[in-house]
Amino acid sequence: MDNRPIGFFDSGLGGLTSIPPLRRRLPEEKIIYFGDTARTPYGSKAIRTIKGFSSEIADFLVQSNVKMIVIACNTVSATCVDDLRKRFPQIPILGIIEPTARMVAAECEELNRVGIIGTKVTIASHAYSDMIKEMNPSLNIVETACPAFVPLIEEGIIDNDIMDLTIKYYMDDFVKDNELDTVILGCTHYPLIKKNLERLYPDLKIINPSDIVVNRVEEILAEGDMFADGSDFRNVFYASDLSENFLNMIDHIFEEEADDAKVKFLNFDIENELLKRI
Repeated sequence: MDNRPIGFFDSGLGGLTSIPPLRRRLPEEKIIYFGDTARTPYGSKAIRTIKGFSSEIADFLVQSNVKMIVIACNTVSATCVDDLRKRFPQIPILGIIEPTARMVAAECEELNRVGIIGTKVTIASHAYSDMIKEMNPSLNIVETACPAFVPLIEEGIIDNDIMDLTIKYYMDDFVKDNELDTVILGCTHYPLIKKNLERLYPDLKIINPSDIVVNRVEEILAEGDMFADGSDFRNVFYASDLSENFLNMIDHIFEEEADDAKVKFLNFDIENELLKRI
């Protein structure tokens, strides 16, 4: 038994899409979440910068006594997971890419046409395609970066024609030319436009890593006998910039739990280590 919380972090609000599946699957587990909303998006930044930001946040989570860290960000998972594991060998650190790659490699067949969409950094790293092909070389995989998705999502521009037109700009030719039947959402922000994608491309199978990563979290907790049992710790969610748009987006992620989540969000100045309850 281990009643310490699980630490999650992302460049912004996208990583929050992993929290509802975790709470449904493992309701006894408690969470410390950090969204670096003041410095988002990471996907267009230099890798050295991303590594610096990620180390700062991981330091904060380790100092907060988490029992494991889930990197709920594809960009960080593609570039920093090995460095963070070396920096903090005392706790499990899980990236979001590996669990999805294993699932796709196991469940997809040679006839499937798999597409991956993500940030520029994630796509340029080929982290998904390399890992999937290593485990299943027969699969047909193509990738494309969709850099405008994250800024629009962070601004709450989702259920409107602007987002639909942006999706079609990136996806129409990508889906048609490659005859895709499966698409991996290679950014944790993208589940927030999953309904748009399903409406625009009803024949596509959409794979959401934010759901899949919870399976691996459960396995790691079981392997280490680290399940929580009756913890009185209260879930805490930190953001480096609690903008109005960010708070409004909580409704899209937490649904019926949105009001409860807003109460527990804290504003954290990671540079000056100043904490202010809203």
